[in-house]
Amino acid sequence: MNEIFDAIKESAIKIKYLIETGDTGKSEQENSTGDTQLKLDIQSDIIIEEIFAKVKSIKAIVSEEQENIVNLHADGEYLIAYDPLDGSSLVDVNLSVGSIFGIYKNEFNAQNIIASVYVVFGPRVEMVITTDDVKMYRLLNGEFKFIQDIKLNEKGKLNAPGSTQNCWAPFHKQLIDDIFNDGYRLRYSGGMVPDLHQILLKGGGLFSYPGTSDRPKGKLRQLFEVFPFALTYEKAGGGAVDGFKRVLEVPTTHIHDTTPCFFGSKEEINRVLKVYSENGK
Repeated sequence: MNEIFDAIKESAIKIKYLIETGDTGKSEQENSTGDTQLKLDIQSDIIIEEIFAKVKSIKAIVSEEQENIVNLHADGEYLIAYDPLDGSSLVDVNLSVGSIFGIYKNEFNAQNIIASVYVVFGPRVEMVITTDDVKMYRLLNGEFKFIQDIKLNEKGKLNAPGSTQNCWAPFHKQLIDDIFNDGYRLRYSGGMVPDLHQILLKGGGLFSYPGTSDRPKGKLRQLFEVFPFALTYEKAGGGAVDGFKRVLEVPTTHIHDTTPCFFGSKEEINRVLKVYSENGK
């Protein structure tokens, strides 16, 4: 596993340089879910695939930017699903973005995720590795140095409500309004990685991306985004649900499946489950 973490560290350093010097414009291509790819998306994807191709323990990879699974080493043990540059549309206005990696065994599904990694490219570059616990590292003088373990409080103070608000179910809107009325502070950048990272480092809160009338199954991808962060939040002492059950119990029928998702500390997650059980379908 350490060689995979080392490969991700190598890719992060290269992507940091790419973000600082690369073209932030759009390409003429679309990814598997119909989003126009930025040139940074494509270049970041190439960087990661080339580095992973050298790691013999990796059996296969799948990227959010590619349609199909890429087989690497027949004798490899691990499968990796990754989003090479989540929130890349924020780069041209100089907001934080990130890379997300889910490490699986045997098959790409929630039951088989065994570790996850995400990288935040902001004023500082930070990497969070989740195995049995959650550890944060920071890029200092060209190397990632351990900074701290991450644990969530039972209750947080931040609220990051995502998706198209005019497509929310009325009960979901009421949930979000009630949370704000209880004194929670809005913290939402439009980037999944920096928003979830902020909640983790500030001790707790709620990040939500529900199913909506225009996207009943949500927008965020299971393998590349939702499952890796679900593992992190659970290991940090919080939770991740789809409104009704643990995200890590949600089935996967296609590598690009999406799911509604809520991440947070235990009190906020229990609040979501109560509201959805009383109102949802």
